Amino acid sequence: MRRPRRPVRARSTALAAAVALLATGGALGVSTAQGAPVTAVGQGVRAADGATIVGQTWLDERTVDLTVRSPAVGADVPVRVLLPASYASAPDRERPVLYLLQGAHDDYTSWTRETDVETFLADQDVITVMPSSGPTGIPTDWWNFGRSSPDYETFQVDEVMQLLRGAFHAGGRRAVAGVSTGGYGALAFAARRPGTFAAAASYSGVLDTTALGMVSVVSAIVARELQLPGSLWGSALLQRANWNAHNPYALADRLKGTRLYLSQGSGVPSDDFGNLEGAVLEGTLWGQAKKFSARLAELGVPAQTHLYQGGTHAWSSWQGEFEASWPTLAAGLGLTGN
Repeated sequence: MRRPRRPVRARSTALAAAVALLATGGALGVSTAQGAPVTAVGQGVRAADGATIVGQTWLDERTVDLTVRSPAVGADVPVRVLLPASYASAPDRERPVLYLLQGAHDDYTSWTRETDVETFLADQDVITVMPSSGPTGIPTDWWNFGRSSPDYETFQVDEVMQLLRGAFHAGGRRAVAGVSTGGYGALAFAARRPGTFAAAASYSGVLDTTALGMVSVVSAIVARELQLPGSLWGSALLQRANWNAHNPYALADRLKGTRLYLSQGSGVPSDDFGNLEGAVLEGTLWGQAKKFSARLAELGVPAQTHLYQGGTHAWSSWQGEFEASWPTLAAGLGLTGN
């Protein structure tokens, strides 16, 4: 759920844009916000499948929005990168990468729009990346009636990481966290790609996509964006194997060795009387979160869990959960949790 958007930073003057274009030889679209550095990154960098950075907008000295031409998605896709304060003095040093994934019906700007991650992470020596998951916010490889496209998993896990290595000297250590459908993505990525992410955190995520009521929830998310629900993973009956192959619950045994943080509120009763819809939605996810947590315990997979009474499916709950999960994420990244 969105709050009113913060004011958009002012864009550069035509002169600054022209200087940026000259700096790149006209090969890469670069623009800046007023006072931001005119710096081109990623020139000539190419992922293994041909993904490239075709545009960038520097919002300030630490924040840049990239446009990635993605073969996996079949489109130009936005990615926000947040650099640590230490980056300017040591740009060639390898740093770990933290992925922050959006929720449903939102976009890649949500984490910087709705939380204080810019301030919170300023002194942490980590590159933070916020890639678009598309309008549904479900970062997966769509079945799409056998066409396997768009593939947001390959885009985020492979293409984006390869480009970060070339453009920002990103190291190999990664952690991932997300809200709502982004929480699904965090645990799905960690389970589908064992060993790729050293830590994963989900805040109010869909962690068992075939649990009671969850097929309807996922289908409603897809339908709200005017997509056919069956285009995601197919029919939950006829393509059950594909649903299971993307279901964190079904893949829970593959999370062994990954540091985990899971949080979920019960929703109703909630003390947030102004967001009854958010409380009801949070409550809808309560049962499957408890089931997933129990499954981890049954399998002997360690996890820090915070299953709490009340709460809403909103950033007012997730901001604090991110901060509470930071020691888990930082340990996976090889950083201190302070």
